[in-house]
Amino acid sequence: MAIATTVSNYLAEHDVAYDVLTHPHTATSGESAEAAHVPGTRLAKSVVLEDDHGYLMVVLPSNRQVNLGELHRQLNRSLGLATEGELGSLFSDCEIGALPAVGPAYGMETLVDDALAEQSDIYFEAGDHEQLIHVTAETFQSLLGEEARHGRFSH
Repeated sequence: MAIATTVSNYLAEHDVAYDVLTHPHTATSGESAEAAHVPGTRLAKSVVLEDDHGYLMVVLPSNRQVNLGELHRQLNRSLGLATEGELGSLFSDCEIGALPAVGPAYGMETLVDDALAEQSDIYFEAGDHEQLIHVTAETFQSLLGEEARHGRFSH
């Protein structure tokens, strides 16, 4: 599978420089980082949460986990994980488990963990289990847009 169409179009619309890094098929973002020889701190993974207000993409380093309690405190929202069926509908051009960490490309509210801001460059899933997109941290922030909220909510 190639880069997800939505991601490819979004990158073209923003006219950004990026590289594609191909790696052996993996099942998780942690495995992708290892297979691609990329530090987990630089591989942005996405976790999609939901509540009565809708969906929220949380973007964090692949070697960290979302602290739902902290997110609840910061946002005053009771969020739970989106189901696999919902993810299939929301990201119809992606393989489940390889969701690109660019919520705005999918019209999704996005929250970014500050741990990613400490990195000079970022990798994220291209929409399949065999490719990563590589951009500078500055480019990644521009792709997320000014609406993306930032905070510390992972461990």
